[in-house]
Amino acid sequence: MIQTHDSLNTLFQALADPYRRGMVDQLARGPASVKELARAHDMAMPSAVKHLKVLESAGLVTSQKAGRVRTFAVRAQALQSIDDWLAGHKRALNAAFDRLQQLMEDEQRAGKP
Repeated sequence: MIQTHDSLNTLFQALADPYRRGMVDQLARGPASVKELARAHDMAMPSAVKHLKVLESAGLVTSQKAGRVRTFAVRAQALQSIDDWLAGHKRALNAAFDRLQQLMEDEQRAGKP
C-alpha cells in the first residue's frame, strides 16, 4: 500500500506541471521527438529534456533512440493507478451520498421536515 501511495505521489508530482501535462496530452495523440515536443511547448531543448526525464522517471512515458533522435511515447497503463485511485474515491463518495439520500427519505417518511 505504501508503495502505491509513493508511486501515486510520483505520478501526481510529475503531472503537477502544466508543461508536462501538455507533453502527456501531445504524446497521447502519438509519439513525438524531443524537438517536436520542445517546439510545441515553446521551450528550449534542455528544458524539454528535463521535463521528459521527470515524466520518464515517473513511468508516464517511454523513450527510444534511433540515431540522434530520441522519440517519446505515453505509457497508458501508467495512468491506470490514478484511475484506480479515483474510482475508489468515487465509490466512497457515491456510498456517502446514497446513505444521505436514504436518511432523507427515512426522515420524510417519518414526517420530519
